[in-house]
Amino acid sequence: MMDEYQRLSAKTNQVATPSGTAASFPSTAEVIPLLGLTGEVGALLSEYKKFLRDGPGNSLFPSRLAEELGDVLWYVAAVASHFGLSLDEIAAGNLRKTRERWTMRSAAEPLDREFPANERLPRTFKYRFGYDKRANGTEGVALFDSRGRRIGDLLTDNSHEDDGYRFHDVMHFALVAVLGWSPVARKLLKRKRKSMAIMDEVEDGARAAVIDEAIVAMVFDYVGHDLDRAADLRRIDSETLRAIRALTRGFEVQVRTEAEWERAIVLGLNVWGQVERHNGGAIIGDFRKRSFTYAQP
Repeated sequence: MMDEYQRLSAKTNQVATPSGTAASFPSTAEVIPLLGLTGEVGALLSEYKKFLRDGPGNSLFPSRLAEELGDVLWYVAAVASHFGLSLDEIAAGNLRKTRERWTMRSAAEPLDREFPANERLPRTFKYRFGYDKRANGTEGVALFDSRGRRIGDLLTDNSHEDDGYRFHDVMHFALVAVLGWSPVARKLLKRKRKSMAIMDEVEDGARAAVIDEAIVAMVFDYVGHDLDRAADLRRIDSETLRAIRALTRGFEVQVRTEAEWERAIVLGLNVWGQVERHNGGAIIGDFRKRSFTYAQP
């Protein structure tokens, strides 16, 4: 349907470059539709300005709005035709993009469902952040399981300022709860998929873990290293989500949508902030419900 509109509208294009004619760069046939598109968007806004000024009593607004939208569509088709693009394909691609951005699936298959139980990330979990001492007497943040056993190494902020980064493992477990993915958490929990060498090397290996850590550092920077900003955070901008998904291209987690990544990051930053404010506490995750919450110590 849109390709048919594009074909018919091209017949009324008065500045299209004739077939077989060499065009200058940039050509008139290229510049005029782009300028026209800008102008028609301005005209569209002008009609809306009149609607705001005159109120709902402006009975001509719907027809004028439709006319201006039609003009915008004509110029969109002209630009697409000039560059050899199909409106049908453009529309289909845009629908895929918007579904990817805004669709949060209520349920998702675990990425490690085919592996033995001892190589799967936990579907539900509760871990506690507290403090412990090294043999030399220095203190660091420790992660404990439900039996009080310590998981992984002691952490500090590794910074000149007290910014809460010592609790950054919270974000790794947010990714486990919402995405069912985190090579770093998998290593901490000793759940690497050693029964399949390629998965152990690629999906659970050093490169994947570095990307996992980079994503955590990236989202920490997103709130300016100030976890108090995460308390009211509800959205992550699309550019950041696309950058994060670009980092994970080629890995199993690429099947997760931008909406799912957004949920993992928003919940993770919120819980991370609560852990930092209380200087510890429990994190509770449920992959089946895609939930991640905090409980005070």
